[in-house]
Parts: sequence; C-alpha cells; structure tokens
Amino acid sequence: MATIRPFKGYRPKPEYAARVAARPYDVLNSEEARAEAAGNPVSFLHVGKPEIDLPPDVPIYDDRVYQKGKENLQKLIADGILKEDPKPCLYLYAQTMGDTTQYGIMGCASVREYLNNTIKKHELTRKDKEDDRTKHVRVTNAHTGPIFLTYRASRPIDTIVEGIHLRKPEYDFIPPDGVRHRLWVIDDANVINSLVGEFSRIDHLYVADGHHRSAAAARVGEERAKGNPRHRGDEEYNFFLAVLFPHNQLRIMDYNRTVKDLNGLEVGEFLARIGEIFDVTEGPHPAWPSRKGEYGMYVKGTWYTLRAPGDLLADPDPVERLDVSILQKEILGPILGIDDPRTSKRVDFVGGIRGLQELERRVNSGEMAVAFALFPTSIEELLSIADAGKTMPPKSTWFEPKLRDGVVVHFLS
Repeated sequence: MATIRPFKGYRPKPEYAARVAARPYDVLNSEEARAEAAGNPVSFLHVGKPEIDLPPDVPIYDDRVYQKGKENLQKLIADGILKEDPKPCLYLYAQTMGDTTQYGIMGCASVREYLNNTIKKHELTRKDKEDDRTKHVRVTNAHTGPIFLTYRASRPIDTIVEGIHLRKPEYDFIPPDGVRHRLWVIDDANVINSLVGEFSRIDHLYVADGHHRSAAAARVGEERAKGNPRHRGDEEYNFFLAVLFPHNQLRIMDYNRTVKDLNGLEVGEFLARIGEIFDVTEGPHPAWPSRKGEYGMYVKGTWYTLRAPGDLLADPDPVERLDVSILQKEILGPILGIDDPRTSKRVDFVGGIRGLQELERRVNSGEMAVAFALFPTSIEELLSIADAGKTMPPKSTWFEPKLRDGVVVHFLS
C-alpha cells in the first residue's frame, strides 16, 4: 500500500504565488538563477539557490549558502508572504503545457516506504548532489520543493480529481515559459479520506523526478528518528513533500549528453571508431532522433545520425537496451573514456527542453567537443525497470513540465 498524508503547508498568499513560485534548483545554474530572480526579492530561488544572495566567489556548497537559504525562507514567513494552512490539507496541482494537462495530488509520502522500496527508484544518485540537498533540508528544516512521484493510473483517483478541479483554483498563473500552474486546496475531510484510502490500494509509487531530493529526505528522516529518544513514527520528519501523478499523463523528453573532448582522437578517427558499430550518416541538420536506437551527434559544426544495430536493441535486459545505456557502453565508455558518468567531470547533461540549439551552442563555443541527442525514454521503460529492481544510467529521463518550488512548503517540525 502507498501512503499519502495531509499536512499543514506553508504557501504564498494568492497575490504572491506567481512571484514566489520558481523553477527547481537543479534546472538552473547560479548565474541563470541570479538573472531570473533579479528584481524579485520574493522569488523562491532565494531559498532553493541561496548562493545568488552571496558573493560569486562563495562556493555553492559552503555552509553560508545553506544558512542563507534558511534565513530567506524564514524572512518570507516573517514578512507574511508565506502563510501556514490552519489544518492538514492535501492539494491538487495541475500543469498545462501546450494542449496537455497533468493533475497531481500533493501531500506527504513516507520515508519508511521509500526505504522499504514501496516507493521505487530507477536512478542512482551523485554523492555531491545528494549531500547538497541533505544539507539544505537539514539546515532549513523543510522540504522546499516537491518530489515528482508517479503511480499506475487509477480510475477511482481520476474520478475524485475530476470533481476537485471543477472548482476555482487557489492559484492560477502562467510564468514566462508559458506553462500554466494551478493549485486547489483540499481541506474537506471526506475528500482527503477518500484519496488516502484510494492510494492505500496502490501497490507502489515511483520516483519520476527528484532522486536526490527523495534520498536527502530519507537521510534526514533517519537522522531525526535516531536522534529522537521519543520517536513514534508519525512525526513530520518521517514524511516528505511529493506530488503524485498518474503515469498516463506524464511526458518524458530527451536527456542529452555533451562531452568536453574526444579523448585524444581526431574527428576522422572518432567517426571511424563509431562507424565500426553504428550506421553513421551525415545530416540532417540538426539530426533529431526519430525512433529508439537512433542518435543525433554534433561535432565540428556538423550533425550526424547514428543508428544502433538490432542486436543491441534486442538485449533481454531492459536496462541494457535503453538508448542511454547503448550510448554509454558503445561510445562514451570505450571510445571517449567516460567510465562513470555519475562522477566524470568531462560529461554534462542537457535537458531536452533546451532544444538541439543548446547542444550546438555548447559545441560551437568550444566548451564541449561533441554532443549527442537521444530519443526519449518511455514511461513504460521506466516502470518496468523500477519493477525489476534495476537502475537506469544517470540522467536517463527529463520530465516536463517541471514542478515549481515554493508553491507549498513542508516543515519537518
């Protein structure tokens, strides 16, 4: 059974919601966050990426950064920007991108269920990033951005959700990226109990996006439990902020790779090595993958299309036949010398929302030597791998639209 628990959320007054809600901390670098928050002192980027309020030479993992995040969060409360709901609630969070809308129930998921694998994972985390979010939760005493969970769609839950979104939402705003965000407060005890009961019939939840945040929430929850001699199991630190979406509403985009150098190879040698395994053709320009097993590659101002042989796509292991796995084991590892993409500083990841022009820009600037555009992983692949107890390579999925931080905050005590 899966747990979803109501809580007394801290959230912006409606007149501030659009200005407070911010893109999540991990889709912006510090410079981009500074620019986006400029002139907006209530932007939640001041909490999620508080280094923007410190001198640029302060390292992003410095203790002062986390203390600044705590200070900024408390200031939003002290200034009356964020207010606590008077009783435990659930929330309905809807996002509309283009002509599609996804509806998720926001509440608290269980640390215990994360640890016992009722909440299934599909990616390993990077230690530096997990440590960062752990420290952020520990110091702020809060989950400031929700973990994006999914579950196999349930018609009874859909029916309850359909009834809720007939009402006028508490928030309804569209940021510059064009994605519409709406939030309904669910404070009716009967509706809350119905949702809690229906989720208790769901066998498993899945981390769709937010592996570092969920791992951090679990670490802090365990720390608090061990440090509390009167630990009962129902304290707020035993639960973490999440939004739960049905799997059939989700959109996964490509998650692309860029590499700083060709591992000592000339471009001709590099192409020849790849051509020993893949069918390589020049163009189109740009080369957007149109199906599984097809890759776009940009190097030295030219796009190429790579097509993997059928035997690689027919591997019986669901992880090994992923496009990201094939790229890693056939090109990134043996040819480019990137043995562990989780720790290598020579590889970087670019979400598909940035488009192929971002791949071109990073190569043309000289920052990177080669870029790879991948066909998106499917939600069915994600669920089957998680169900098999396996993990994907890092950065296998890019979910869009992204949840906004600061819409609702959950405090651990």
